[in-house]
Amino acid sequence: MSDMMQFGDQETAFSGSSGTGEGGDKTNWAVRLKRIIFSFRPEEFIAAVAFFPMALLTIKAYLYFKAQGHVPNVFKGDMQRLIAVVIIIIIAYIITRLKYKNTALLFLRDMLPFGYCLAIYTNLHDTVHFANPNDIHDTLIAIDQWLFGVQPCVWSQQFIRPWLTEFFSFCYMIFFLFAPAVAVVLYFSKKKREFRETLVTVILCFYCGYLLYIIFPAAPPRLTLIHMYSVGFDGTPLASIAEKAINILPRESRCAFPSLHSAVTLLSLIFAWKYTRLTFWLMLPFCIGLFLSTIYLRHHYVIDLLAGWAFMIPVLIYIPKFDRWWQHQMARYSPQNAIRF
Repeated sequence: MSDMMQFGDQETAFSGSSGTGEGGDKTNWAVRLKRIIFSFRPEEFIAAVAFFPMALLTIKAYLYFKAQGHVPNVFKGDMQRLIAVVIIIIIAYIITRLKYKNTALLFLRDMLPFGYCLAIYTNLHDTVHFANPNDIHDTLIAIDQWLFGVQPCVWSQQFIRPWLTEFFSFCYMIFFLFAPAVAVVLYFSKKKREFRETLVTVILCFYCGYLLYIIFPAAPPRLTLIHMYSVGFDGTPLASIAEKAINILPRESRCAFPSLHSAVTLLSLIFAWKYTRLTFWLMLPFCIGLFLSTIYLRHHYVIDLLAGWAFMIPVLIYIPKFDRWWQHQMARYSPQNAIRF
């Protein structure tokens, strides 16, 4: 640690010199760039970088359908979310530049990136096929068949009951609440360091998952195996709401592999177990319900869940380390924006 601090002091001293000559100019330019980059937190910087491909895909999809004379409502919604994301980025930027930051502003800065990554998640559902049309869902279907001898989503329809459908629909619909619930409990328990570790790990898990969605586009079994289902989910209030919401999505939806529902939910459970045991036990039945609902409600193949859980392991190990490294860089290059606990 002392060596690292000594190196940081030397670098700061060197960067503060006049830096005459080409080498000095390059060094000063590099330091200025680092000061800009590390004035942002990692989740903020990655959000800004991710904005451009997300915007490109959203606009590309919108113009594609507009040229055909009809833009589906789902893509109109994507454009509205794009505008909302711009507003979120502007608000986050303003907060980073304010000299006075009260508790409410700091909490808002902590939470805004989560809302942003959810907007990207929703837009990606609609536009992945415009980035990579090479689907892999036939391979996923084959893997499930090889593992189980049946298609689990089709096999599970024998258990469909109205009350079970309601419970699983509820569990699936509250997916986005698990991680924020753990984070908020930690925040108001004055566990600020644990709050940040939980929230940032989940946010960056989402971004890593988005990249995998583009590399491995796959339609969910509710679309690919529709010819094999003989039992529906009609007649229950929550299931009807969920089905209407899902039917809004385009049939080109390609965000099945890996399952971020399984990865993020397990991450949330692990952080709850580590830092707020009561929250863990309160969440556990609904998290188990969510895992089962992904198959029961035909949103994922089993291999999606297994891949999501496996993908979660390196995220849990390396993202907190990456965040600590980034915090060190912030303290060095942008001390006024350094994260303090």
